[in-house]
Amino acid sequence: MADDLVPVAGRDYGETLWTPSPATTARAEITRYAQWLASRGVGPTSHGGNAGTSGTSYRDLWQWSVDEPAEFWDSIWDFFGVLGVRGTGPVLAGQMPSAEWFAGATVNYARNALRAAEADPDRVAVTFSAETGRTGRLTFGELSREVARIQAGLRALGVGLGDRVAAYLPNSPEALIAMLATASLGAIWTSCSPDFGAHSVIDRFAQISPKVLLAVDGYAYGGKRFDRRSEVVAIAAELPGLEAVITVDYAGNGAPAAGLSVPALAWPEVGHDGDPGAAGVEFADVPFSHPLWVLYSSGTTGLPKPIVHSHGGIVLEHLKALALHQDLTSADTFFWYTTTGWMMWNYLVGGLLVGARIVLYDGSAVHPDTGALWRLAEEAGVTYAGTGAPYLLACMKEGLRPAAEHDLSRLRGVGSTGSPLPPEGFRWVYDQVATGGATGGRDLILGSFSGGTDLCTGFVGPSPLLPVRAGVISGRCLGAKVEAFDPAGRPLIGEVGELVLTQPMPSMPVGFWHDPGGVRYRGSYFAEYPGTWRHGDWIMILPDGGCIIYGRSDATLNRGGVRMGTSEFYRVVERLPEIADSLVVDTGQLGQDGSLILYVVLAAGHELDPALTGQIKSLLRAELSPRHVPDQIVRVPGIPRTLSGKKLEVPVRKILLGTPVADAADPDALANPEVLGYFAPSSRERETGAQR
Repeated sequence: MADDLVPVAGRDYGETLWTPSPATTARAEITRYAQWLASRGVGPTSHGGNAGTSGTSYRDLWQWSVDEPAEFWDSIWDFFGVLGVRGTGPVLAGQMPSAEWFAGATVNYARNALRAAEADPDRVAVTFSAETGRTGRLTFGELSREVARIQAGLRALGVGLGDRVAAYLPNSPEALIAMLATASLGAIWTSCSPDFGAHSVIDRFAQISPKVLLAVDGYAYGGKRFDRRSEVVAIAAELPGLEAVITVDYAGNGAPAAGLSVPALAWPEVGHDGDPGAAGVEFADVPFSHPLWVLYSSGTTGLPKPIVHSHGGIVLEHLKALALHQDLTSADTFFWYTTTGWMMWNYLVGGLLVGARIVLYDGSAVHPDTGALWRLAEEAGVTYAGTGAPYLLACMKEGLRPAAEHDLSRLRGVGSTGSPLPPEGFRWVYDQVATGGATGGRDLILGSFSGGTDLCTGFVGPSPLLPVRAGVISGRCLGAKVEAFDPAGRPLIGEVGELVLTQPMPSMPVGFWHDPGGVRYRGSYFAEYPGTWRHGDWIMILPDGGCIIYGRSDATLNRGGVRMGTSEFYRVVERLPEIADSLVVDTGQLGQDGSLILYVVLAAGHELDPALTGQIKSLLRAELSPRHVPDQIVRVPGIPRTLSGKKLEVPVRKILLGTPVADAADPDALANPEVLGYFAPSSRERETGAQR
């Protein structure tokens, strides 16, 4: 490393847990990319840098990628050999929020995802398993033939360029196949997982008026089976313009209940007029910015925002992120624990773009026990396993030793996202996943990412050229000009500020669905700092480029004029074995201090007695500051979370400030809506575990 690492504030942060060896650096895809740039006389070497040889090289490469965004993204197209017509238009024209990428270029996501089907049809593309007992695999050739069949079936149903196809499907081969078939036609995909309630699904799908709905009869989770046939009937009845439903017999419940308002067709029957598989998949050449899919904001406090991403933007961004940051190639087996209702499903499917085998799993991460995902990694031979930070922390709290209990010898990468991973979570991965067992220590990189549904990627994350430090995200991703802003829009280094993007990225939304003039889109990201994307997180960027995420800025804690991130509370409080989960809320308004309330879920067998209350306050005072000591500590039976696992500080704050529970959040958008009532003042006063 040419530069010394900068110490990080806080005694638990900054310990170096992994450093890239010369062999790791030499074989990394990002090194190959840097050498490719140098051979063409472009990139940081043309500006005096030294790409691919040292820690400084990543900083040089990042700086060039944001100083010369057109040159950088053009090189991504060429380096990965994107299938499409590049055209002669400029790579980038204009600035946010009206930037235009690759004018005149045409591309198709599905063509790039299925490119291995022609060259290597017998190689396995997908392995899958589910709590229902379904397991299997598909080669690239088999996947391509199934996509051709469903493409033909969708076309027979009248689906064409720009039409919408919606899916109420789990993380299953049917979802993958249907998404690729939809994209191949130039139609637009959208999905929700079947654990979403009918009201929540209607709020999303009705905004975009799909022509076809794909839906399962039910699903299994946590050892239980759930019938979804009545939900399918209710959803179909509320979708304007719906012309057909394709049913998937997934849980053995049979056909949907009587009452479907449109014709239904069973999955095995789709596309069997003629022999569609013989001709193969046909790919519509669409403009670079043509809509690929619609993702949704959480929708916990209002109608979900329908976020539209493009074919070209997603192809380039996912190739860059998966290959250059996660170091994935066609030799890898890539898994991320997700559902079809979270952007990480779309990101997981992107593994096909680099030719990796992807692993689809539908079910609970902790059934029949918390080690379920590590068993899956062993059985599937996973080389890169991703999950949410809460799962890693749950494994740590239970004292799991995955490397000693499972053969993880192929595993060389672990990904974490969804919420900030605290330092002790980093250490647990290196103590119990990277070491131990018959294989001893392994060269494993922990990749902590932060990004969002809005761009369908992470914009701060790992690199094979950078060390891994406890609690620190390694750096800003290539092509992502992430900065920390103070309220006046001035960049900060070494201080906490608003996470912003000051240069456009291709995977930024092409807009929101049905948003004339882009009014809602601009208001969501560009109102605070005109011409600059405000993401809504607190971040500190260290002088050496490392990053620490402090939680959502719309859930800001402000004590005595000092802004504090919620993640700092959670890493201290949830380290205690007595605490299973927690949530912190500040009720201050309009510059006036309110109450700082810490809610805790107790581990089995523990009580919120004065001794534990005192221990929590002492820890927060000692490890953070006196300002972090809560005014109240309240015991609750559960912490409200979105279906993707994010804690919901904002709705709880609204409840505390007088909003009725029924109006604070959409219950169908929550994993556990039943717990919201415990945060109403009357419930809090009745809670015998409250301590002041």
